[in-house]
Amino acid sequence: MLFIFDMGGVVTNTFLLTQLYKKLNITTEDFYKLCSSGEHDIWNLFQTGKINPQQFWDQFNERVAVSKDEKYRNVPVVENDLFRLYFHPSKNLETVELIQQLKKKHRVVCGTNTIDSHWENHMERGDYAFFNQTYASNKIGCAKPDPHFFELILEAEQAAAEDTFFTDDRADNVAAAASLGIHAELFTSAAELTEKWKIYF
Repeated sequence: MLFIFDMGGVVTNTFLLTQLYKKLNITTEDFYKLCSSGEHDIWNLFQTGKINPQQFWDQFNERVAVSKDEKYRNVPVVENDLFRLYFHPSKNLETVELIQQLKKKHRVVCGTNTIDSHWENHMERGDYAFFNQTYASNKIGCAKPDPHFFELILEAEQAAAEDTFFTDDRADNVAAAASLGIHAELFTSAAELTEKWKIYF
């Protein structure tokens, strides 16, 4: 069997951008609205590895500068990679234990949406070391909930959807995996998932 785990909100706690938005004097909604305000959605480009952190913030600053919307008037020029500075996740040790139990008999991989800034931090912390392989959006050029994200993993792993299990804390990602015939579970707690999957230990 193949087991695919999301990272943020499953293996590590969900990263809240509250500190970043406070620094930028902006709401979550307006941040993403600004990212998609030009010809390209720079968040999507960043998440799929098509631009690096410096390019993201350069384009973000440019969009703030040209915007005529009053709500962006107090957004400061970003000179540092705030995603890197403010990223301090912690591990969900119960999920790590589940992964280690499953790895004794099965192939267990990570399927995650991430950006270069967070990828580097996870690498430093060894968060991907629990897995046999990691498939990250910024490295494979495709992000959840696009079903092709999962198709790429199935192809790489030479696994059939019916022999694959996936968990994620986002319902849209779970639905995308399920649409391909993958056994997909919405992650609520490691204890609940362990109870469901303990028959595979």
